[in-house]
Amino acid sequence: MVSVRLYNPFHSILRPRSNSPFCPRVPSRFTPLPLRRSLHSSKVVASMEEPPPGYRPNVGICLVNPSNKIFSASRLDVPGAWQMPQGGVDEGEDVRVAAMRELREETGVTSAEIISEVPYWLTYDFPLEVREKLNKQWGSDWVGQAQKWFLIRFTGKEEEINLLGDGSEKPEFGAYSWMSPEQVIERAVDFKKPVYEEVMKHFGPHLKSDSVTDV
Repeated sequence: MVSVRLYNPFHSILRPRSNSPFCPRVPSRFTPLPLRRSLHSSKVVASMEEPPPGYRPNVGICLVNPSNKIFSASRLDVPGAWQMPQGGVDEGEDVRVAAMRELREETGVTSAEIISEVPYWLTYDFPLEVREKLNKQWGSDWVGQAQKWFLIRFTGKEEEINLLGDGSEKPEFGAYSWMSPEQVIERAVDFKKPVYEEVMKHFGPHLKSDSVTDV
């Protein structure tokens, strides 16, 4: 079983978040969440230096707490879809800067440090219906996403996490939980599972130690 923090926008106790044009910070509560199983057959394509043509440059964040549990959150726009934080890289932006920016925008977390990274880009293809939806939204024609993944240590307190983010972007998540690597993969949508498996394989030595340490 996985403990989940749910965010309720209609909660009666609201505390404003400074410099946020969106919603105020909202308290949360815990409920249990059963795991689900599904099959996947996508393959991971790795590129050492540059994202392959046709793939949107993206960063992925494997955020871990002192217990080596991994942050995963459910998307507001896709019920039942859980994922680690991720987001596009702006033109000319350093990927490490992009990773910390996306983490802040999606979770409100600033107390964190990068401790490892996958030294190559990992790609996944969008399913047709997802591709049509996202490319219409972005005004693009991406086949999928090429991701640079980072293992990031969370050094703050739990109350720092705010799924309304830092107020600079529309919120993406409605609940979050700290999970084991197996649970993160289990809860992910099928087309992301191969990338998640590769990420966990690469970061495995860090996650199995008593504490997440630099290498």
